[in-house]
Parts: sequence; structure tokens; C-alpha cells
Amino acid sequence: MYSFAQHSQVKVVDEPFYAYYLLETGMDHPGREEIIAKMEGDPRIIVEQIHELHEKHEVVFIKNMAHHHVGLDWSYLNGMKNMFLIRDPKHIITSYIKIIEEPTLPDIGLKEEFELLEHVVKYGAHAPVVIESNQTLGDPEGQLRKLCSKLEIEFQPTMLKWEPHQLEEDGVWAKYWYNNVHGSTGFAKQQVKERNLPAQFHGLYEESLSYYEKLLAYV
Repeated sequence: MYSFAQHSQVKVVDEPFYAYYLLETGMDHPGREEIIAKMEGDPRIIVEQIHELHEKHEVVFIKNMAHHHVGLDWSYLNGMKNMFLIRDPKHIITSYIKIIEEPTLPDIGLKEEFELLEHVVKYGAHAPVVIESNQTLGDPEGQLRKLCSKLEIEFQPTMLKWEPHQLEEDGVWAKYWYNNVHGSTGFAKQQVKERNLPAQFHGLYEESLSYYEKLLAYV
């Protein structure tokens, strides 16, 4: 999202269905009450707002979380160009447990991400685009050029760098989740491979890995 926010033709939107997700599931995430108070929770209105935004901006980049789509009518995705960013579930889990102590498969989101991809493959007007986190971090410019080509938008070198700061589009949950990105200036690999995955999450990792591998086949 921070990369696309640097593009002169792009307006970014940060997780528009977060309040809906919290209301729908009852999940107790950090900042829950503030998120619900400050965001729209009706998915029909949210989709209308997205379309209204597209009328004002040439390209709208919506950063969504797959698990936020529980119970939603996914048909709103059918006419869009859908990009799926995937990451090794070990890295997802070791990052997630810093905020949520006992994540579950729906929290990790890879199962939901694969189900969304299947929906787009079947009903979407455009073929889905899947990119892998480590590959992107290993060759940011090359991967972004390929991505922009597939999305049929211009690649701009400004997408590779930004000043360390908070975006005005950041959600109210940014203070809980975005510390690393607020201090970042571009794409850089985190030293996550040396993190040990606690034993109680090995089962979650194996279950998530099967969906990651299915998604990886589309890269």
C-alpha cells in the first residue's frame, strides 16, 4: 500500500471492511471500539464508497485482508483487477503473535485468500495476479514492473522509495500494527528466518502451508 501511495495516479484505501469484520465476527482486536466508531460497518455502503472514489481517481488501490471477507458478497470483486500478496505462513505467524497471542487459521488468512482467488478465477473479468513477499523484497523494481504491467498501469520509480511517516490513509489501527512500516523508507527484507516458531503453532503452520503452496502455484 505504501508503494502504491507514491504513484501519481493512485488513491489508496486501507482495509475498508475492518469494522464490518469486527462486528460480524465479534473478534477482540486492538482498538476494536475505535475502529467500529470511526469506520463504516455496512458492506453495501462500503462498496458504494469504493465506486464513488473510483469516479474521482484514475486508479484506486484497495488494501484488503482476506479474512475480512467472511460473510460478504464477493461479487463486488468480479469487475476489479485483483492482486493477491502471499507470504510464508511461518513469517505471518511469528509476526502476528506479537499482537494477537493465539492466532487461528482464519487470522492467518491464507485459506480465505485461496478461496477468494478461486472465486476470482471463476467469476472475475480479469485473471488474478499473485505475488510472493520474499520474491518482491528480493527484486522490488523487477517485481513491481511486472506487477504494474499485469495490472495495466504505469510503473513509476517513485513506488520504490518513501519518507518514513504515517500515511493519511492509514487506518486508526496503524498505531498497533504499522510500527515497522512507519519507520521504513522502501522495500527491505526483515530478518525473520531466524525466528523460532513456538511448538504450539506447528499445527497451524502446517495447515496454513497447504494453502500457501496452492497460492504459490499461481505466481
